[in-house]
Amino acid sequence: MDLSLFFRSQPLFFPSLHRRSTLSIPLISPPLQLGGSLRMVVAAAATSKKTIEGVSEELNSIASQNLDYAAARRRVRSAFVPVHQQLDHLLFKMAPAGVRAEEWIERNSKGLEVFFRRWMPEPGVRIKGTVCFCHGYGDTCTFFFEGIARFIAASGYGVYAIDHPGFGLSEGLHGYIYSFDELADNVIEQYAKIKERPEVKGLPCFILGQSMGGAVTLKVHFKDPHGWDGMILVAPMCKIADDVKPSEPVAKILTFLSKVMPTAKLVPQKDLTDLMFRDPRKKKMAVYNVICYDDRTRLRTAVELLNATKEIEDQVKKVSSPLLILHGAADKVTDPAVSRFLYEQASSKDKTLKLYEEGYHCILEGEPDDRILTVLNDIISWLDAHC
Repeated sequence: MDLSLFFRSQPLFFPSLHRRSTLSIPLISPPLQLGGSLRMVVAAAATSKKTIEGVSEELNSIASQNLDYAAARRRVRSAFVPVHQQLDHLLFKMAPAGVRAEEWIERNSKGLEVFFRRWMPEPGVRIKGTVCFCHGYGDTCTFFFEGIARFIAASGYGVYAIDHPGFGLSEGLHGYIYSFDELADNVIEQYAKIKERPEVKGLPCFILGQSMGGAVTLKVHFKDPHGWDGMILVAPMCKIADDVKPSEPVAKILTFLSKVMPTAKLVPQKDLTDLMFRDPRKKKMAVYNVICYDDRTRLRTAVELLNATKEIEDQVKKVSSPLLILHGAADKVTDPAVSRFLYEQASSKDKTLKLYEEGYHCILEGEPDDRILTVLNDIISWLDAHC
């Protein structure tokens, strides 16, 4: 995910992989006027949700409830599982036979309930390694990733995923990132336990991060550089383009506001769905990801994402792990040039960059079927070569 920081009159985008999510900060003119007081109107009311076509009024009523807290998100997700299983999308239809899936909840060291999901090859298939997933901003591991995980598991890998605190089925205020460092620390903590599970202990371990999850993955690597046998980054959020970096005064204003009202939401201006899904039919299915965070971006969340990209940019030469970077060449949400920057600057001796012609941001979910399969097979080929 590229922050696409268009300050002054332009919006600041923090896209989730599914549905709509944007942040708009018109910080220069108005509401800030030199010699005057700072006047910023922050709307806290939730946006009204669009009616989901093809489902009952009862399900629409369930989907429209306040999702600030995990209990509500879990109820909504449970109600929509049968709907997801009927979607006409490659990731839901292919469902390789024999893959075993289970889910559970554990408390982390901060006392928050963290949602886990696991996919394993069918009994009798040798497990070659472990793949641990970090989802993107606003997202969950329970929607499109379900099909991605099953494909990887059917290829001989144990696949594990968590929902970050504040997202999906984990506890925490929806869409709120208090600390990006804590987000990375939670990933390290939870996946350290996974690595010790008897079914995968001692096997090669890989971490897969998508969009904002790519930034989380990089932060995890900086904190624990020898903790993984390789990293896979899909359209990663790792640098702000030089021509759109905020000025120091604007950054200070945003930081100040985030301390005064950290959970407040800012008014969005643009729907990014058209920029994320190249296949129009698949774009229509994004609305069924009913527990994604698609509301206004919270102030502290925006500052944490902004600071995280700056820290990653400053440390990018420290990336030393075997590395696979995958990016759509026509992605206008995260600039593929940023992935090329990461590839060129990383100190890793084993690194691969793949740019997919005409590909949009969601190269694993929103492309034509043949392209999705190409990307999935590229992932499997790279994993097999590193086991």
